[in-house]
Amino acid sequence: MSLARIAARLLVVALLAALTAGCFQPMYAEHADGTPALREKLMGVDLPPLNVPNSSRIARLGVEVRNALAFKLYGNATGTSPTHRLDIRLQTSDSTLMTDPNTGLPTSETYGINAQFNLIDIATNKSVMTGTTFSRVSYDIPGSYQRFARARALHDAEDRASQEIAERIKTRLASFFFAGT
Repeated sequence: MSLARIAARLLVVALLAALTAGCFQPMYAEHADGTPALREKLMGVDLPPLNVPNSSRIARLGVEVRNALAFKLYGNATGTSPTHRLDIRLQTSDSTLMTDPNTGLPTSETYGINAQFNLIDIATNKSVMTGTTFSRVSYDIPGSYQRFARARALHDAEDRASQEIAERIKTRLASFFFAGT
């Protein structure tokens, strides 16, 4: 390959890079024109408590999802005056992956959360975005007769699944506020 061809290719790459350089805008950057940045928009999302029965396993899960999402949206601060409300509904599932052939008891299980969410504009009380997401996490039962270990493993699986649900909902909200989709 000749030196002139290499130089021509490098020139084409440099020109394409120069043309697309102005197209990139960081998602969380401050806006120079004074419009609210994504962080301020996310801080305007109100997270009401989930409508779940008190003192149930899913009630603890609802608090866990709500707290994780609040931390991801607001960080250390609290939300500003709300512009949107996010309603979330959760459904859970638990299934056995493996069983011990000698005892017939489960040794590994999968815990799942299905979440449906609806973002409502408070000013108009109309839904502006709906979505669903899910999380599936597996956990081992470290002994077929160790009840506390099994309960603790399930609790940890619920916490991991809650964090995943919160992260996925936050990503969808960020996409909506940034790109309108």
